Amino acid sequence: MDSIRIQGGIALQGKVRVQGSKNASLPVLAATLLVGECSFIRNCPRIADVHAMVSLLKSLGCSVCWNKTGITVDSAQVRRGEMPKEAVKGMRSSLCLLGALIGRCSEVVMEHPGGCVIGERPIDLHLSALGQMGVEFEEKEGRLKAVSARLHGACICLPFPSVGATENVLLAGVMAEGDTVLEGAAREPEILTLCRFLQQCGAWIEGAGSSRLVIHGGRRLYGTDFTVPADRIVAGTYLFGCIGAGGSILLEQAPREEMETVLCAAEQMGGRVCVSKEGIYVQAPGRPLPIELATAPHPGFPTDLQSVVLAVEAKGEGCSRIQENIFENRFRVAQELQKMGARIERSGPRTVSVHGVESLCGRPVEARELRGGAALVVAGLMAEGETLVGGCQYIYRGYENIGRDFRELGARVASV
Repeated sequence: MDSIRIQGGIALQGKVRVQGSKNASLPVLAATLLVGECSFIRNCPRIADVHAMVSLLKSLGCSVCWNKTGITVDSAQVRRGEMPKEAVKGMRSSLCLLGALIGRCSEVVMEHPGGCVIGERPIDLHLSALGQMGVEFEEKEGRLKAVSARLHGACICLPFPSVGATENVLLAGVMAEGDTVLEGAAREPEILTLCRFLQQCGAWIEGAGSSRLVIHGGRRLYGTDFTVPADRIVAGTYLFGCIGAGGSILLEQAPREEMETVLCAAEQMGGRVCVSKEGIYVQAPGRPLPIELATAPHPGFPTDLQSVVLAVEAKGEGCSRIQENIFENRFRVAQELQKMGARIERSGPRTVSVHGVESLCGRPVEARELRGGAALVVAGLMAEGETLVGGCQYIYRGYENIGRDFRELGARVASV
């Protein structure tokens, strides 16, 4: 099923449970390589990227088994760190296996990772950081080989708080000799989740959740039972979907403590937000109010939700200004929204102005990356008539079943 058909114009009502976090599950699954025994990871989302990571773990010698509540990974038989070409291509998150496999096998051979085309996304920060820990790199015929005869601690300062580079330093650092001090670390909630998993396995990490991490390496790690938190980006998608389409919904188990800037933006757009032990309740305004929004590393507004806000403000009351500071190609979705009647103007290399219109018209549109695809589904909910979103293989990388979830909220959505 490559497309999603949406009959728009229906206000959302009801409640939906928020799935487990994609961006937290993938590095935690990579970290199971360091344990050398069984780990049970609860609340893993059944999405394409997790299935791809499972395939990679199996190709490396892990035994992996799903059940109703989670996934068991036994990494006892992992002996080598060569990843199959077909498993790596198109999956950016395979890069977090670099630090884990260096820590486990001392040698890695892999293709350059792929993923969504939302920017240059260079890997130089990863290579520089690991190089300071004694890893030597060689590139030949498009393949990257990493070798470390002696993985050791180091004092590392990241010039930009890269989530992936922070994950790789953590994964390598817990297995290195001595202490690793990482300055300028990313502070995204998924980093804190990875730290908690490693700590639960026996690692000693100081400063979790801050920009300065101290990793005391060389401690034995053991298997554990761990629960992945709910996905803040999925929760934000549905929250902004309600603000755009109208109505009132409850997002059960939404990770409200990770969503402060998202909830603030929702309120600026006119949404009435109430946080309780059940989750997040949101009631939509008549039409979204205009907003000045700029993406930033956590605790700033997440780049992964910028496209959804862009879609919602296409039907806003006034003129919104959105600045993208993380990925330079996040505005590709604007061309598809314009087919539906959106008035979006590029006002700078990383800035757009969105002039709200009274109505959008359903049209055939094409997803070209994960978050832009979710934004087109939200636009379809807001539009008059029928919208057909193609390229849904991108959306399935991060959403278990976006059509089912919106149907639970009363929308008319079908996979075709």
